[in-house]
Amino acid sequence: MKKLSARRRHPLAAVVVLLLALAATGGLYAAFAPAGKAQADETSQSLTIKEGKKLYEVGCASCHGTGGQGSSDGPSLVGVGAAAVDFQVGTGRMPAATSQGAQAPRKKPIYTQAQIDQLAAYVASLGAGPSVPTKQQYGPEGADIAKGGELFRTNCAQCHNFTGKGGALTKGKYAPSLEGVAPKHIYEAMQTGPQNMPSFPDTTMSEKNKKDIIAYLNAVNGDETENPGGMELGGLGPVSEGLFAWIFGLGALIAVAVWVAARTAKAKKS
Repeated sequence: MKKLSARRRHPLAAVVVLLLALAATGGLYAAFAPAGKAQADETSQSLTIKEGKKLYEVGCASCHGTGGQGSSDGPSLVGVGAAAVDFQVGTGRMPAATSQGAQAPRKKPIYTQAQIDQLAAYVASLGAGPSVPTKQQYGPEGADIAKGGELFRTNCAQCHNFTGKGGALTKGKYAPSLEGVAPKHIYEAMQTGPQNMPSFPDTTMSEKNKKDIIAYLNAVNGDETENPGGMELGGLGPVSEGLFAWIFGLGALIAVAVWVAARTAKAKKS
């Protein structure tokens, strides 16, 4: 016992105990700290970017340049963000057709969503830009449909018509119909301003306002929507529908008046 007590009082005993405690603490921290998960996520993201670069080099580099810097055949992609890629590729507008028209039309996408995510990750790595929105950002929960209708008529109806049916623009361009467009893609279009559309970043139009507009479009273009005014004539708006009434309604009245006058003149002659 005396020998054991003497060893415990050895000058180096405290140092040894401290070293053992530090080693044990370090081992436990290494085992349970979230650094491993963060490193795994970073590795996964690096692989996603690597796969996206492969897809980009095959399907996009010929127009947008090997580093996304752009060329005479396509704009620069540096700084457009993942949202622009998810919209353009997810709606089938990109890759563009060989014979390009005034603007790229919506068509069936040729990439899977996983491949689109990889392309978006690679382009996002070229420069900071809008990210792909989450369902919480564009979902209907908490949206104000009436406010969305007001915002849509103020900012969007001039081109897309007041229910989003689309309309013609100049030089063969057009504002596409918003019927059947995924809410995520509508949100991304407002964020990035594709083709002829102006962009509405959060500094111009808040995230809540975008959600309200999407909720309004879902309400007016839903399958269960009934038109209380009867036949909608394409939902092109009061100006075009009023013009329809003037042309065909007034034309019919003129035709009846001419017919009555002709019958009266014939009766007088006889």
